[in-house]
Amino acid sequence: MTTQNANGHSNGHDWRAEFPFAENFHDVGDAQMHYIDEGEGDPILAVHGNPTWSFYWRHIVRDFSCTHRVVAADHIGMGRSDKPAQYDYSLQQHTTNLVHLIDHLDLKDITLLGHDWGGAIGLGAMMQRPDRFKQFVMFNTGAFPPPSVPRRIAVCRTPLLGRFAVQGMNMFAKAAVKMATTQRGGLNRTARDGMLAPYGSWNDRIGIYQFVADIPFNDKHKTWLVLEQLETQLPEFSHLPSMLVWGMQDWCFDVDCLKKFEELLPNSTVHRLMNAGHWVVEDAATEVTVLLKQFLAGDHERAKPTIAPPANS
Repeated sequence: MTTQNANGHSNGHDWRAEFPFAENFHDVGDAQMHYIDEGEGDPILAVHGNPTWSFYWRHIVRDFSCTHRVVAADHIGMGRSDKPAQYDYSLQQHTTNLVHLIDHLDLKDITLLGHDWGGAIGLGAMMQRPDRFKQFVMFNTGAFPPPSVPRRIAVCRTPLLGRFAVQGMNMFAKAAVKMATTQRGGLNRTARDGMLAPYGSWNDRIGIYQFVADIPFNDKHKTWLVLEQLETQLPEFSHLPSMLVWGMQDWCFDVDCLKKFEELLPNSTVHRLMNAGHWVVEDAATEVTVLLKQFLAGDHERAKPTIAPPANS
């Protein structure tokens, strides 16, 4: 079967069969934000990172839209959202955009899911609208200045060469479909095509590059200060039910990031998935669904056994 990808180009693999959800768009300033809005009930708000998009949450949308309203947005510059050449692609602006969407959809009693940059963006929105959130789940993310930046990420910030590699050659996204997962050979072809579908040209990849450029290396960067504020405020939300689900093979948001969250949120339920990598929702989709169902059912016991998915063959 031949389909069209998110940019309308021919695609011989039907990744859209895994992503059959209706498109929705909302104006945030001068740009349109795309989002998925499926099901009814208490809302689950799923917030992606870089270089993914709402496609990353497709299993969650499928498994939980029968009992919940599942909303998954694409940040400006990502997925099916607008990708303006001139824009404030900063953590603060992405957070403002998400708050705008939450208010527009009038979401209440939200269960927040955050991964990668989506953790900081989602938690930032929660701190601006605390009355709208009920609980939260974090997957391999950070909400504090980075303890360290892996060399393979830092090199993408090299002047000129880094931008050419990330935005011109799409090397960041192409590397991620192999390096962010523990699946042998990388994601299967359908999942890989879906992840890469919105990023077919230089213009399409501006959001990917700008997320990389927004990684703060020191306290002179404006996003460092935003992350410091998140770190300061996060313990104020430790009374909310929360869960940390971590792919322990992640070389970016590694065990040090998990330990930092455990310090800031000592009441969180913690699950270490020993054979999953950074894209933990891809590597351990079944286990994540089980854990999330338990969490939504009110099972927040910290002592609950950790589930380790079998090694991928």
